[in-house]
Amino acid sequence: MSDDISLTEAERTAGIVRCDACPVLCRIRPGRAGACDRYANENGKLVRVDPLVLLAKPDVARVAFVEGSGAWRGELGPNFLGGGEGAFVTGIGATTTYPDYKPAPFIVSSKHDGVDMVTVVTEGIFSYCGVKVKIDTDRYLGPEQAAVRVKGEAVGHVTTAEYGSQMLSLGGVHHLTGGSKKEGVVTCDALLALCNREAVELTIDDGSTVVVQAEKPPIVNGVIEERMRVGCGSAAIGMFAPQWHGHVDEVIVVDDHITGVLSEHQGGAFLDMKPAGIRVRGRRSTPGRYFQVAEPGLGWGGTDVSDPLEIIDRIDPKQAWPGLRLLMVSTTGEHSAWFELDKKLKPQPVPMPQPVRLVVERIAENCEPALCTVLFMAGAGGSLRAGVTENPVRLTRSVREALTKVTLGGAPAFVWPGGGITLMVDVARMPEKSFGYVPTPALVAPIEFTLRADDYAALGGYSSRTVTLEEAIAHAGHVRLGKDER
Repeated sequence: MSDDISLTEAERTAGIVRCDACPVLCRIRPGRAGACDRYANENGKLVRVDPLVLLAKPDVARVAFVEGSGAWRGELGPNFLGGGEGAFVTGIGATTTYPDYKPAPFIVSSKHDGVDMVTVVTEGIFSYCGVKVKIDTDRYLGPEQAAVRVKGEAVGHVTTAEYGSQMLSLGGVHHLTGGSKKEGVVTCDALLALCNREAVELTIDDGSTVVVQAEKPPIVNGVIEERMRVGCGSAAIGMFAPQWHGHVDEVIVVDDHITGVLSEHQGGAFLDMKPAGIRVRGRRSTPGRYFQVAEPGLGWGGTDVSDPLEIIDRIDPKQAWPGLRLLMVSTTGEHSAWFELDKKLKPQPVPMPQPVRLVVERIAENCEPALCTVLFMAGAGGSLRAGVTENPVRLTRSVREALTKVTLGGAPAFVWPGGGITLMVDVARMPEKSFGYVPTPALVAPIEFTLRADDYAALGGYSSRTVTLEEAIAHAGHVRLGKDER
C-alpha cells in the first residue's frame, strides 16, 4: 500500500494516508477506517483491520488469538509452525494487491507428504460475482424469471424449481454496476450479508417474501419452513405404497408438480389394488401421475389448495363403492385428511386409523430439515491472476488441468469447465466473516491457489517471493486461528 499517492502537503502534515486497495482510493484520517472498514490509519500508517486467518486441523494445538507483533498467547504444536502440514494460510485478512500488477500478498511454502508445495494467498476484488441460493421448500415463492428485490431494488431473479427446492440467482455485474447507484449498493450489501451467513429479507415480484440465511430454515411470508418434501407425489407413492396396503383403498398425494394416485400408479398395480374410480384434475402423464392439478401456492403440496377435495374431478360410480377408504396427504406429511365414501359416493371426513396415521408420520420423518444454501459464484479472472504469475493464462490452464487447487478461505471451490476460472463455493464451509466489500461496488473474497512448488515455477510464478509460514505470520502480525471446515 502507498500512503502518499496524490496527497497534498497539508494532508501529509495532518497524517492522512491514502489507500490503494481498490479504485476508490480513500484518504483516511488518523484513527479512522476507509469506506470498506478493512483498512485504517493507525498513527499515520495504513494497516489491515482484520487478522490474517490460519486454519488448523483438529489434532493441532489451539491458539485463540494473536495480535500485534508480540509473542503468541498460546502454544502451537510443532507441526503447525515447523513442518507446515498442520496449518493453512487463507486469504482472509491477507490484504489485496489490486490492481494485481504486483505479486500476491503471501506466497507461502509448505510440505505435504514430503512434497514441496506453494500456496498463493490474496483477497480478490470481485465485480463479476453473485450468489446462487437454494431454498428447501415446495411453497410457491414466485414465477420463474420474476425479479427478486431488496429494499425495492432488483438484485436478481427466480430461476428453476428443483427437487424439493426453489432456486434464486442474485447479484452479477449487471445488478452491481449496470443499474442505478442505489441498485448497485443494495445488491452489494445483500450479497455481503448472505455470504457472511447473515439473514436477508427478499421480496419476489408477484410472489412471496422470504428471509434467507445460510444453513437456516427459510421464512416464507413470516412462517418458518420446517421440512422439505420427501419427494414428488409419485415418489411418495413408490416409497410408502406397501405400508398403506390393506389399510386404504386409495391414496392421493397432492403435489404442485406430480400428484400421485395409488390405485392407478405402478405401486398400486404391484400390490394388485383394484381401481377406485376417483379421478383428479390436471393432465395425466403416466398411470397414477398427474401434472397441474392446481395452481402453485402456499397450500397443500405447494399448491393453492386448502381443501384437498378441490382437486377431485369426479368419482366413477362404476368403480367406486360406499365405504371406500381415501387418504389425501401432502408431500411433507404436513397436511393429511381421511375420508370414507357415503352411500352417494361423497367423501366424508372421519377419524384417521392409527396404522394410516403412522405412515403419514413416517412421511414427515423422512423429510429432511428445510434449509437455505448460499453458494458464492465469481469469475477469478482479470488482473487477479497477475498476482500469481506474470503469464496469467498459465494459471488458468493449470487450474483446468487440476495441477492447481482453488480454495476460498480454505473451503474447496467447484471450478466450472470451459474458459476462465469461474468458481462456486459453499459459504457455510468458509470461516465466519470471510467476505468484505469495496464501495465500487464489489465483494472482496479470500482466494488461495495451491500447487507443487515445481509446477508453480513452471507457470512463471513469483517463486523468489516465497516465504515460510513463520515469515507470513511475522509479516501479518495480526493473526487468528480459524476452524477448518473442510
